[in-house]
Amino acid sequence: MSLAEIRDRIGQAEAKAGRAPGSVTLIAVSKQQPEDRIEAVLREGHRVFGENRVQEAAGRWPALRDRYEGIELHLIGPLQTNKARQAMELVQAIHSVDRPKLARTLARLADELGHCPELFVQVNTGEEPQKAGVLPGEADGFVAECRDLGLPVVGLMCIPPLDEEPSLHFALLAKIAARNGLEGLSMGMSGDFEQAIALGATHVRVGSAIFGERPG
Repeated sequence: MSLAEIRDRIGQAEAKAGRAPGSVTLIAVSKQQPEDRIEAVLREGHRVFGENRVQEAAGRWPALRDRYEGIELHLIGPLQTNKARQAMELVQAIHSVDRPKLARTLARLADELGHCPELFVQVNTGEEPQKAGVLPGEADGFVAECRDLGLPVVGLMCIPPLDEEPSLHFALLAKIAARNGLEGLSMGMSGDFEQAIALGATHVRVGSAIFGERPG
């Protein structure tokens, strides 16, 4: 599927949900993709990309930024505290703030660096033991903790369990965001982004549908 087709489907989903055109940001998930595929998407004019690992992003994007203006980078994978400084110097948004230690580290670095990316708190809506994210019942307290630290929390992020109806998780995330006064909802991937948009997603993370399957 092409980038143009994905954009078209996002536009249709916005219209169907009664939302303004362009209210959903498409994050093209470029993790582990060959650089020629990424450059093809850049040449089409797309500028918002998502990476899972700080190290991979650091090895790729500085050179691409030299060639293409206006790139906006989102970290959508787990962030280790020892990589936090590198992340903050590289990305414009972090979607995986999920524990007090990381929040405190980001706050300290924000004071030191004088800036901070936009932050999304990751919520483990399926309460899966192997998955990162705060539990739904602890989300309100953690958002408050981040705000007390002065962190720019703009929204929430979730990755629904593979074997469950994603809409239930999107609806839960939207409910938690609403009661915390958060507008950002990072939810929806290649297979379910239209459902996510119907339930209020502001950022959808689409990889394989744009780039094709990652090389083995």
